[in-house]
Amino acid sequence: MCCSGRKRHVVVDTLGLLLGVMVTSANVGDRAAAQVLLHQVADAHHRLELLWADGGYTGSLVEYCLATFALVLAIVKRSDDMRGFVVLPKRWIVERLFAHLMRTRRPARDYERRTTSAEAMTLLMTRRPARSPRGRA
Repeated sequence: MCCSGRKRHVVVDTLGLLLGVMVTSANVGDRAAAQVLLHQVADAHHRLELLWADGGYTGSLVEYCLATFALVLAIVKRSDDMRGFVVLPKRWIVERLFAHLMRTRRPARDYERRTTSAEAMTLLMTRRPARSPRGRA
């Protein structure tokens, strides 16, 4: 079964610098993708102690992180009295990365057929230096 949508799972540091990325089809669950991505990130970055995640990563993943990687996975929850679009604390760091990626509009289109190609393009775009606005040196 083919799914045309994509999900981008990212791990960033507190400055918003990309530590790991995984692109999956839209029918892959957040927790399943997070387990694979966390293996990659934990192997490469041994000093991690705390991760913040949104509500899509709740459930058994919290215990899995603690038991497997000795990482504390803190879920940033939205309170019930919030209305409309509100960027949650710590969530703005990831949202800023996605805004940077969407500035080129490349993730809005699925030019790459394979998820591995989409991951490589995401890594390339985050490492590309920012261009100065036209007319300025």
